[in-house]
Amino acid sequence: MYYLTDDIWFPPVDQATPEGLLAIGGDLSTERLLLAYKSGIFPWFDSGQPILWWSPDPRFVLFPEHLKVSKSMRRILNQTDLVVTVNKAFKAVIMQCAKVERSGQKGTWITNEMIAAYIRLHDLGYAKSIEVWRDSALVGGLYGIDLNNGVFCGESMFALENNASKVGFITFIRNSNYNLIDCQVYTDHLKRLGAEDISRAAFLEYL
Repeated sequence: MYYLTDDIWFPPVDQATPEGLLAIGGDLSTERLLLAYKSGIFPWFDSGQPILWWSPDPRFVLFPEHLKVSKSMRRILNQTDLVVTVNKAFKAVIMQCAKVERSGQKGTWITNEMIAAYIRLHDLGYAKSIEVWRDSALVGGLYGIDLNNGVFCGESMFALENNASKVGFITFIRNSNYNLIDCQVYTDHLKRLGAEDISRAAFLEYL
C-alpha cells in the first residue's frame, strides 16, 4: 500500500491490491486529479475516510457502439418531454449526486472537498455535466471527466423521477463522439445498458 505526500505522483497501477486500491492520502488538487485520470486512477472514499485512490482490474466500461436500449426505454425516449442539456448546471448536478443514497454506503463519497475540486475541473473544461429537465426543473443528470482523448470518465448520476438519468445517459452517449465511457466498477444498471469488463491494460491503451 502506498501513502501519498504533497508530491504529485502515483505508483504504477499494477501495484494495486486485488480489489483495486492503489494509494491513500494526498489531496484533490487539480494537478493530482488530472494525473490520476490520465493514469487510469480515480478517487473514491466515504466521508470521514482519507482519500483512497483506485485502479481496478478488470475495468468496467461502455463502448458507445455496444449501448443497449430496451424496447420499453426506446418508447420512453421517443415519447418523453424531458430535455437534455450539457454543461448548463454543473454545480446543481454534482450537489444532487451527493444526496443520492446508495446501497452499502453509510454516507456520500461526494464530500464538500470533492465538490469544490470538481467544480474547479469544470471551470477548466475537464469536468462535464449532463442535465435532464422537465420544464425548468432539474430532474436528473450525471457528471464526469472529459480527458479530450476520446474517453469520458463517468462519476455519478441521479434521478428525481423514473428513468430521468437513463434518458440523460442514453441521449448523451448517442450524441457524443467518445470511443469509450469509463464506468469504473460494475453495476447491474450499467450492465443492462451494455457496459462490460475489459482488462486494466486494455483500458490504459485507450487512455
